[in-house]
Amino acid sequence: MSICLWFVTEPHISVINAGDGQHAHPTQAMLDMFTIRQIKKDFSNLRVAIIGDILHSRVARSQIQALNTLEAAEIRVIAPKTLLPSHVESLGVNVSHNLTAGLKDIDVIIMLRLQKERMSSALLPSESEYFKCFGLTEDKLKIAKPDAIVMHPGPINRGVEIDSKVADGPQSVILKQVSNGIAIRMAIMAMAMQKQGVM
Repeated sequence: MSICLWFVTEPHISVINAGDGQHAHPTQAMLDMFTIRQIKKDFSNLRVAIIGDILHSRVARSQIQALNTLEAAEIRVIAPKTLLPSHVESLGVNVSHNLTAGLKDIDVIIMLRLQKERMSSALLPSESEYFKCFGLTEDKLKIAKPDAIVMHPGPINRGVEIDSKVADGPQSVILKQVSNGIAIRMAIMAMAMQKQGVM
């Protein structure tokens, strides 16, 4: 997993990566992996789909690294070609450009926000067209395994990447992610303070 906490050469200085540009977001990946472990327990049989704006997502990169480290059975990225980095397969993922096909046999669905502020050109025809092809609805969710969980690092664009009925539905663990985020980040801060001798 991407290093979340660095102890640099000076023993009284720690640097916590709380998300840097499009590169990495290790604390989010840590809380997401913790949430998955709480519910699914074992990663070795899990098929995980990461859906949406992979190209601009620091979260996706850290999640992929974490899932590979934890030896998930399969990691799929599902997105239009314009929202995938070149050579994304080299990260250890399977690629799909079709949401319906990509959701088959999936245990964990991680939706990503369209990061329009990072897009330098029109990469999509429209938000409504994106939702039609890649938005997660109740009908599309039925393609995944019956006990699949739905995650989202937030903030959510309802009606763009995910329907409200799914985001607030029984398979959503988004609120659990938020709660776990507090605990995980508190633990990281405690580690940093212990290193500094504050605690």
